[in-house]
Amino acid sequence: MAGTVILPVPTRRSAETRPPTRIGRTYFLRTFGCQMNEHDSERVAGLFEADGMVRADRMEDADVVFVNTCTIRENADNRLYGNLGQLKRLKDMRSGRLLVVGGCAAQKDRELVRQRAPWVDVVLGTHNLHRVVHLLDQAEEWGPVTEIVDSLAAMPSDLPVRRESAHSAWVTIQIGCNNTCTFCIVPAVRGREVSRRPGDIIREIEQLVAEGVIEVTLLGQNVDTYGRDLAIDGRRRPIFGHLLARIGQVDGIRRIRFTSPHPNDFRPDVAEAMARTEAVCEQLHFPLQSGSNRILAAMHRGYTSDKFLGRLAMARQVIPDLTVSTDVIVGFPGETEDDFRMTLEIVEQARFDQAFMFIFSPRPGTRAAAMTDRFVPAEVARERFGRLVKLQRGISAEQNRRHLGTTMEVLVEGPSKKNPRVATTRTRGNKVVHVDGEFTPGTLMDVVIERTATHYLVGTPA
Repeated sequence: MAGTVILPVPTRRSAETRPPTRIGRTYFLRTFGCQMNEHDSERVAGLFEADGMVRADRMEDADVVFVNTCTIRENADNRLYGNLGQLKRLKDMRSGRLLVVGGCAAQKDRELVRQRAPWVDVVLGTHNLHRVVHLLDQAEEWGPVTEIVDSLAAMPSDLPVRRESAHSAWVTIQIGCNNTCTFCIVPAVRGREVSRRPGDIIREIEQLVAEGVIEVTLLGQNVDTYGRDLAIDGRRRPIFGHLLARIGQVDGIRRIRFTSPHPNDFRPDVAEAMARTEAVCEQLHFPLQSGSNRILAAMHRGYTSDKFLGRLAMARQVIPDLTVSTDVIVGFPGETEDDFRMTLEIVEQARFDQAFMFIFSPRPGTRAAAMTDRFVPAEVARERFGRLVKLQRGISAEQNRRHLGTTMEVLVEGPSKKNPRVATTRTRGNKVVHVDGEFTPGTLMDVVIERTATHYLVGTPA
């Protein structure tokens, strides 16, 4: 497929490598969840193709099927367990087919996955993706295998990668999280915060540029605390701003994005690095979660609504033309109508360009899941959610209208899924712009915005 990039298998892992054994066999990946999962799937695909496999277009045609699971929200778990029955049907269709379940839900619910789906050949977690080919070998020889490890220490960071885009790439800078948000299962499935060494990150990005990449997105659970565990120069301090500046010096990088920062840890030095570093996009994902200080305290978020708005105002003052998105949870246990009204007020004041809004769903293993006596009735949560969506849609449309008639630089992602004669492009502020015409993915160009909608813009080449 055009745009596919396979990085070589690292030679330093020679003790774990062996000649490819599945040459010509096919694989299929289904990925649920966040960007971290998407990047993990790219690495699994890289390992499969280094072993001689080729990607199938349909799950039914694949010799190996890998399901990369998510467990952040309840519907993600439900989709997983719904898919386990489909995997049984695939196994029945072809007895030699190998089925793999990995990712966060497998890390958390290893016994449950094995119990509900004994026909799955390999169950592995988030910390041992590099072992997937060897576990397939073991399953073929000895039968179903489950391998879950709780430490990242043994997993190399320089695994082979099969990217869908030749011009854009994910780059993991940090795995795990030290925060204690009561609604979040991530620390349980990804572990404590581990930062990659800056030199390793820079070398990976330099290699990506050599392959034609011009845009990177830095991945971490809380990028603002990046480097705190490295004790560089003997000091345990975050160095994310310094990392942004260093990446910006890599010749050939045109756009740098990152996700996700934490409002409690966002500091002026990061905002200043964003403003000074030309390649860093004027885009910030700033998760609010709630506008009520009482609910924020129950969530263990570490900030008040005033502190959140102050950090946001600082970012907008330092970084011109900043685009801001956020996350909001509706119906957290104990949320009253007054608490929700405060959320509406903060959303109104913050004027987010985009918001990812969710109704609270309890994740087993989190402290919020145990607050059963304070759960908000489902019909109340749905009604509040509708009001929030209506408010944010109006704000998003208004924020987009500010760009009408302006000229903006966009990066072509490829043809629109709905109309191949229309290109889907993206601004530095991460706004989607539809442009009539066929353009090569990875092309940077200026467009004039001629029409706006709630969730996208329409432009023509300038």
